[in-house]
Amino acid sequence: MARIPIITLTTDFGVNDHFIGAMKGVILGIAPEAQIVDISHAVQPFDILDGALTISQAYSYFPSETVHMVIVDPGVGTARRPVILTADRHRFVAPDNGVLSLIYDREERISVRHITAEHYFLQPVSQTFHGRDIFSPVAAQLSKGLDADKFGEEVSDYVRFAAPRPKPVDERTLRGVVLKVDRFGNLITNITPQDAPQLFGAAPGAFKIAIGTKEQATRICSNYADGAPGEVFGILGSMGFLEIAANRGSAFQLMGAGKGSEVNVVMG
Repeated sequence: MARIPIITLTTDFGVNDHFIGAMKGVILGIAPEAQIVDISHAVQPFDILDGALTISQAYSYFPSETVHMVIVDPGVGTARRPVILTADRHRFVAPDNGVLSLIYDREERISVRHITAEHYFLQPVSQTFHGRDIFSPVAAQLSKGLDADKFGEEVSDYVRFAAPRPKPVDERTLRGVVLKVDRFGNLITNITPQDAPQLFGAAPGAFKIAIGTKEQATRICSNYADGAPGEVFGILGSMGFLEIAANRGSAFQLMGAGKGSEVNVVMG
């Protein structure tokens, strides 16, 4: 049975305007057999880290040869490059602004190419909508089996950033940061079980997690329903990070904290 080409979309475009529909139209005009999957169009506007987190949490669950378009592009129309990233099982089409940084960190063997083959672009190319005029036709051609080397030369100076890492403050305190707030109001930190193994053991001992100005979490729960009504607690979320959550409530509101807020885990 022939492989069905899959193209995913991750953007900060929202769903109120024509942008997503136009990109899908371009893709289907070139690759009518493609299956297009929306990962998210609710990345925070202009937030490259949020886009990087979103695609990094989803791409590996798709079949081999999936093409992932990641369009969080505050530098559209500037000298920033469009690139193709080829990894072992997946390919990515994105602006060269760091939005693929977490993929670079996860994949062992990668090739990054600067997209310069303008004959694949829609013409004329808009200075404000490269998602439609550059990334969509390139993704469609990749999904049809065109080799990445047809689009441009390999580069090694692609843009990447290091995700913020938690740091010890003293023998008892680990300091991290809130990476994002999900739609349920859970505060997703950058602290993993490897950073604070004592938090996630069978008997973690006394601790407190301080974020914001209003409350402190003093318990790790195994699921969201374990928390008492109104209680703020820690939990190991599906992203692999420590989350601060509340049972059917918003830790975001209860803690008076949000993205970028400092997180202090104090043991004992």
